[in-house]
Amino acid sequence: MEGHFAYFPHTEADIKEMLKRVSLSSLEELYADVPQDFIFKEEYDLPDAMSEQELRVFFRELASQCPSKKIFVGQGAYDHYTPSVVGYLCSRSEFLTAYTPYQSEISQGTLRYIFEYQSMICALTGMDVSNASLYDGATSAAEAVRMCIASTKGRDTVLVSECLWANVRETIETYARFSDIKIVSIPCEDGQTSYEKLSNALNEQVAGVLVPEINRFGLIEDHDGFAELVHSAGALLVEYCDPSTLAVIKTPQEWGADIAVGDAQSLGIPLNYGGPYLGFMACNASLMRKMPGRIVGQTLDRNGKRSYVLTLQAREQHIRREKATSNICSNQSLMALWVTIYLSLMGPEGLKRVNDLSYEGAHYLKDKLLETGLFEDVFPDKTFIKEFVLKPLCDVIALQQALNTAGFFAGLLTSDGLLTFCVTEKYTLNNVDELVEVVKSFKSGK
Repeated sequence: MEGHFAYFPHTEADIKEMLKRVSLSSLEELYADVPQDFIFKEEYDLPDAMSEQELRVFFRELASQCPSKKIFVGQGAYDHYTPSVVGYLCSRSEFLTAYTPYQSEISQGTLRYIFEYQSMICALTGMDVSNASLYDGATSAAEAVRMCIASTKGRDTVLVSECLWANVRETIETYARFSDIKIVSIPCEDGQTSYEKLSNALNEQVAGVLVPEINRFGLIEDHDGFAELVHSAGALLVEYCDPSTLAVIKTPQEWGADIAVGDAQSLGIPLNYGGPYLGFMACNASLMRKMPGRIVGQTLDRNGKRSYVLTLQAREQHIRREKATSNICSNQSLMALWVTIYLSLMGPEGLKRVNDLSYEGAHYLKDKLLETGLFEDVFPDKTFIKEFVLKPLCDVIALQQALNTAGFFAGLLTSDGLLTFCVTEKYTLNNVDELVEVVKSFKSGK
């Protein structure tokens, strides 16, 4: 085996030598502390080995069982168009295999694009500083909650809007459960985080308040006066954002936020069956040393040439360990590179165009669906960009099945008993008309 399969990580000789070094006679002895119930003792049910061609045929047939759908739902993950050059550049080996840039002198390329990523996130949010990205929007929100606690001594409570996505709230609550952080909900009123209920909940124990710019109903929230209210109580304001929409709506900085977080999946990252995605975090300069993850900075080397370094990383486990503000690292920076290339291609005008097309398509779809008589408008006077909810007046399961059979993933049922729809620039008005025709056919019983 050693001669023919040198790429195998452990040969029989390797295993014997390893066991000899630790004075053990078998792998079973090595795993003696592992409960027997957790040790798999049966044979693996694996198919016979296949040739490359056979393997291609196998997976092609497997893929054919999952036909692609036209996706008209959002709920925090959006089917935006990705220019082909993004995937091409990210697949180059010098990017694909890049690792954490601990040694700046040999990692200038990686450090450069992370710096560019940070700069673009700051430009989008209006904030002073961005880190090198986190795992996803939910973890970035949870880290923002911990950041609020770390930045306000003696306080143990964070107020979180019920208008936030359910998965984000659940992640926050999981973090809080093991960090002795109290999470208090701020109710929604008429599709908006309640200013009155927020005011009533503020006290000397509140370290921060987390609210969505665009909430789980797809509505753009009005946070006028929120920052003044929160800051007067000595707390920090965190805005959870869809970064793609920040090209056309108020930025977190304009709302007076201290921290901005969210999922950058909407910046050209494909849905990928749920990941990998990218959590962004940006904040005011005064909070920079409490920010988790890494921050890349620009400087000059001894020859006066522009260079890049890891400016701040002292909060991470490899330095402060249990005393760290957070033990989260950056995410796989490949996704930060993906977003950087996407943003550099789109530019401000491109992002505005994306939102214009999404806005046009979503409002067109909403009007057409209401005309069918199968839905009722829930928030008729509220502003949205690409996502909206309607109250169904029909058999939801049957409607979803009809849409699915016709090649559409649309009309996702929410916990409120509402159906959510979303339109991005990826789909034309003709695509929207096709969906509406399916709904009309369903109504007529065809």
